[in-house]
Amino acid sequence: MKNTYKEVVKDFGEEWDTFDHINIAENDQIKIFNDYFKIFPWNEIDKNKSIGIDIGCGSGRWSKFVADNTKELILLDPSVQALDVAKKNLNKKKNIKFLNQSVGEINLQDNSIDFAYSLGVLHHIPDIKSALKEINRILKPNAPFLVYLYYSFDNKPKFYKFIWMLTNPIRYVISKLPFKIKLIITFLIAIFVYFPFARISKLMKFLKLPYQNIPMWQYADLSFYTMKTDALDRFGTKVEKRYSKKQILEILENCNFKDIKFSDSPPYWCVLAKKK
Repeated sequence: MKNTYKEVVKDFGEEWDTFDHINIAENDQIKIFNDYFKIFPWNEIDKNKSIGIDIGCGSGRWSKFVADNTKELILLDPSVQALDVAKKNLNKKKNIKFLNQSVGEINLQDNSIDFAYSLGVLHHIPDIKSALKEINRILKPNAPFLVYLYYSFDNKPKFYKFIWMLTNPIRYVISKLPFKIKLIITFLIAIFVYFPFARISKLMKFLKLPYQNIPMWQYADLSFYTMKTDALDRFGTKVEKRYSKKQILEILENCNFKDIKFSDSPPYWCVLAKKK
């Protein structure tokens, strides 16, 4: 498939097959969903007419909330494994269609989609500009597009980037390992890194002390299941690209998007744009 890394698609298929989010409590998912969609203009979406698309749907964990707010929702993913999980997750939704395609070539007509979103996907592909142009092509004029891209710590203290520079070689090594070994190692990272920092942050939050520059503070109120999933997501992928606010703004403008708005809260960077 165009504009994908074959091994990355395989890795994420195995990830969503393992962490399928089918039988877990929805508290975490609702909280994270609300964080992502905080800036999304639901008032512009006609529940009885709109057609939306989830670019890189994975397990479909966000689409099960979006599906209730639109006439039809298309879930696109290059991984058959991921789509199989999404089908199980969304088996009660009657307004879902599935596309086993990549963002490199979407088999939909120009100007046919009312809204789109892509959360945590486009920083794992070869050519983000080409992908954004393809998404723009299928959107109707003025249609909203919500995207989440890994940030380059441009709004954080310098030690954040230093920590990333130390951990990135570790990620590179782990990502090359067989999946079962990768799963064990990232599970240990979740236990001994994510969980302690998350609980320290939770305590500091309870004591009303500054905590938002502690690594992993965003997991203060989230479950260990989410930490396990994200540890595998972070350290298990072979490709991880990061973007500054300035870079994202320039890329979106160059790909025919306008009215670009950044969320002022994590996850960073979550961005809303509209097709020109």
